[in-house]
Amino acid sequence: MTSRPVRWMLVSVLLATGLAAHAQNKIYRCGSEYTNDPKTARDKDCKLMEGGNITIIQGTTPRPASTPPAAAATPGAAPRPAAPPPSAEQRARDSDARAILESELRKAQARLAEARAAYADGEPEKQGIESRNYQRYLDRVAELKAAVSRAEADVAGIERELSRLPAAGQSSAVSGAK
Repeated sequence: MTSRPVRWMLVSVLLATGLAAHAQNKIYRCGSEYTNDPKTARDKDCKLMEGGNITIIQGTTPRPASTPPAAAATPGAAPRPAAPPPSAEQRARDSDARAILESELRKAQARLAEARAAYADGEPEKQGIESRNYQRYLDRVAELKAAVSRAEADVAGIERELSRLPAAGQSSAVSGAK
C-alpha cells in the first residue's frame, strides 16, 4: 500500500524535472538583443549566455510622431490662438462662481471670527462642571483650537479659489490654460 504513493510521487517529480529542463532553452546574446533561436544566433554570430537567469520584458513600440494636419498643410501660416475668446455665457458663469465664492468667503470669515472669540487665545471661560473636571476643560479647549484651525484653512482655501478665477474684465482663456 505504501509503495503506490511513493510511485506517484516519484513519477510526479520526474515529470516536473523534465518540464523544467524543457523550459530552459539556451539563450544567445546578439549585441543588445537576446534570442533563443540557434539558427538566428548562428546567422548573427551571437554568443551563448551561460549562468544566471535572464528576464526579458517585451516592450512597446514607440508611436511615430504625428503632426497635426493643419500645421502640415500650411507651414507658413500664423499660429492659432491658444483658446477662443470667452463667450458671454462663460463670462456669466465666471461671475456667478466669483459671487458664490465671495459669499462663501464672508461666511467662512464670520465662522473664523466666532471660533477665535470662543477660543479666546487658548483660555476660554470654564463652563459648569469644567471647574471641577479640568480634563473636560482641556478637551473643549483642544476642540476649539481645532475649530479655529479648520476655519482658517477654509478661508485660505476659498481665497485660493478666488485667486484662480479670472478678474471681472479678464478672459477665462487664461484660467483654462492652468
